[in-house]
Amino acid sequence: MISRSAFHCTIYWNISPSTLPLSTSIPDFPPLMRLRILLYLAGFLATFATTASAADFDRVVKPLIQKYCVQCHNGKDANPDVDFLKTMQSQEVGTVFEIWESAVKQLRAGTMPPDTEPQPTQEERKRVIAWFDDFVQNIEARPAVFQPRRLAVNEYRNTLHSVLGFDLEVAIIEAEQTLAERSLVVKLLPTDPPGKSGFKNDTHSNRLTTVAWDQYSYLVDAGLEQLFQPHRRKALEVYTGRISEDGLTVEQAQQLIKKVLSKARRRKMSADELEKAASRVGGLSGNALVGAVKFELKTILMSPAFIYRGLLISGQRGKRQRVDSYELAERLSYFLWADMPNETLFALAADDSIQQPEVLKQQIDRMLLSPKARSLTADFATQWLTINEIEKVSNNPPQMVALKSQPLDFMHYLFTNNRPLLEMIDSETAFINPHTSRMYGRDAKQMKRYVKQKGIEVEIVANQKIRLEATKERGGILTMPGILAMNRGPILRGTWILERILGDELPEPPANIGQVPPNTRGEKLTFRQRFEKHRSKAACAIWHDKIDPLGFALQDFDNSGKYLRSANYQPSKKQKRKQQAPNLRDNIDTQGKLPSGETFENMSGLKQILVTSQREAVIRNVVERTMSYALCRKLVVYDRPSVDMIVKQMDESNGTWRDLFYAVANSVPFREMILSNAE
Repeated sequence: MISRSAFHCTIYWNISPSTLPLSTSIPDFPPLMRLRILLYLAGFLATFATTASAADFDRVVKPLIQKYCVQCHNGKDANPDVDFLKTMQSQEVGTVFEIWESAVKQLRAGTMPPDTEPQPTQEERKRVIAWFDDFVQNIEARPAVFQPRRLAVNEYRNTLHSVLGFDLEVAIIEAEQTLAERSLVVKLLPTDPPGKSGFKNDTHSNRLTTVAWDQYSYLVDAGLEQLFQPHRRKALEVYTGRISEDGLTVEQAQQLIKKVLSKARRRKMSADELEKAASRVGGLSGNALVGAVKFELKTILMSPAFIYRGLLISGQRGKRQRVDSYELAERLSYFLWADMPNETLFALAADDSIQQPEVLKQQIDRMLLSPKARSLTADFATQWLTINEIEKVSNNPPQMVALKSQPLDFMHYLFTNNRPLLEMIDSETAFINPHTSRMYGRDAKQMKRYVKQKGIEVEIVANQKIRLEATKERGGILTMPGILAMNRGPILRGTWILERILGDELPEPPANIGQVPPNTRGEKLTFRQRFEKHRSKAACAIWHDKIDPLGFALQDFDNSGKYLRSANYQPSKKQKRKQQAPNLRDNIDTQGKLPSGETFENMSGLKQILVTSQREAVIRNVVERTMSYALCRKLVVYDRPSVDMIVKQMDESNGTWRDLFYAVANSVPFREMILSNAE
């Protein structure tokens, strides 16, 4: 084991002079740099105000806001997060763009003002919307100011695996553990909290603590110790070539250091840098040589340039420019694989051919066929759709894994088979195994016969792809058993659809709103009838007008995700004890009316609305989530033109997931950057 004190003395070898010193606050920029970035953004946003007519704002918008909005949205009453009193000047619109975007979105949908409040005329609505549309059309698509960021835990695990050639696993492995759960990296490193984007790869605000630093050190030591063990000889010989019985030679050791350094930096290194690193093991042999090599490799794998992305990026400061080819390869690789670029991407970056749109398209096609593309589902889809919440549904590991793997396999199928974006809402394809097959009636007969192996107590069974014919109500992700079970009841289900599918984030509900009251003595009201009494309160109606229709459309399904109208429906023992089973089936009411006016009879009707009149909202949410994940940050106002262009393209062409990945990878925010003037 390499001593911590000795190692810290040499940790900065081979780091570019422009690299920030490693501390507990990387990537906290120096005060001057932060000030310059803020001034740049302030000046940039100020230009928006000049594009929107101040006269039109004062004449058209301001009077209507004062008339219909500030009574509630004044920072104190119904919704303190939306304070129009702070946005009553035209030059402030760009700085609070999210508020205006949300307000106009609700104005279009007719969800604001609430029905209980005075309503603007259609002509007044049109004037505000026209002003906002003119404002948005004048926004220029621009890249963000570039910020380095630390690799997320899963990215670090994959990247370390790519360098070493193997994963570090915990000592004791249980049958029901996934590959990620077996990973020593995942076990030891602190869990990444979601960033402002809602995704864990948005690590810009995550500080590198001394605890995490010590864990990195332990993991690298463990990896290097394994690399030189006999059972890992093949992984070592990938770098050195065949090693003789006499052991590692100096030439092989130097070759190993050069190749690992070049790979770990994720870009081409100069010959001088490589020679300097390799020269320090010259003249050694035996155990002394192996010890020196481990020391050099640890220096490389503990450097900020390995743990962080973007510290070695090249370009002109203060200028809008195309990202360099190595950065583009890295962005693409961490987007689709959550891993470093492989040899193919490195080669295309070395000759700049990766900058060609057709080459980029070919690489996306190739990368989606790789097993590494599973990370797109495991990270992006899981976090976006909160699929990990399914783990709380069942204490039976095989059952829980079956419920969780079903939406993951479905989304992976959509991502990698060039399926339409909107197929996630309704599809004829599903993935089932023996634990979920009971909910698929006659369609489950399409499965190949499964026989449990003798002597195995716990067995995780893979899903099989089927075509939905008798159970079409199960089509799409909204009605999968695990999704329904993790969102029990109409409130949770409606909120999930509203936020995760339609992209309409709800503010916190008002305090002291109370619960849905139970039946009083003698009452025989259904849950929905009792719920109507609860939502009749004005403070509650604002939220429930959006949530309720979506949630009650799923009342055909019980809390465990079983379909109540199925001829084979069997209530749970708990439902039988409470004598709930008859009521569950006899009092189903799935009719609804959206705030935008569309009506439906059941979930099938709601799905049809989502893929027709509400398709633009669904597609916009998909595009925004995908772009935010790809960029590893929350979207901002100057991303809006790129988003709008992609949404229009996907909507008009009935775009596929692969079309979306092409469009994101060729967008201004993904392909361009601005380097701060600050060093």
